[in-house]
Amino acid sequence: MRRLTIPPSLSLPSPRPLTSRASTALALALFVLLAFPPRFAPAATVTESSLPPSQDDAPILSVHHDGQRYPVSRAEIESLGLHEVSLLHFEGLEGRFAGVWLDEFLAAQELDDAPRLRFIAHDDYSVFLTPENRADKRYLLATRLDGEPLTRETFGPTLLIVPEDAEAVAEGSETMTRWIWSIREIHAR
Repeated sequence: MRRLTIPPSLSLPSPRPLTSRASTALALALFVLLAFPPRFAPAATVTESSLPPSQDDAPILSVHHDGQRYPVSRAEIESLGLHEVSLLHFEGLEGRFAGVWLDEFLAAQELDDAPRLRFIAHDDYSVFLTPENRADKRYLLATRLDGEPLTRETFGPTLLIVPEDAEAVAEGSETMTRWIWSIREIHAR
């Protein structure tokens, strides 16, 4: 077996012994990692809701497609079948959110093949979703909190959430950039 020799110009300096401060910091870091290992936040569980669909036919948002504007009511949205999830919204709202799967809503509006969707809130904040975004994660279009219709004071009239990311968003390990509340319009392009 051949032994490699390292020329003196390339040799590494001998390691210095750790100071007591450095060894204390290293020991503390190891303790924290072993005592509190990183965890993956579990997804919030979505279940079918026993809530009856709303009978309120007043428009709560509008859908824009092919140069047309279509008003959509809470009753129309909820007629697709409600699902519920308990979670703490990262803005502080907590409880049992009920709504419909976004993909089912889009299919009912004949927008499931739209190459890009723009959700616009009452404060003009926007979120864009592509089919790839929707294939990656399921979005819930919430219309209620603890059985009551969402209002502007409770981030309504509709709120888009990603239940599988709820806990990760709350702890800061997942982005909340696809969540939007107080939705007034959906534009399909």
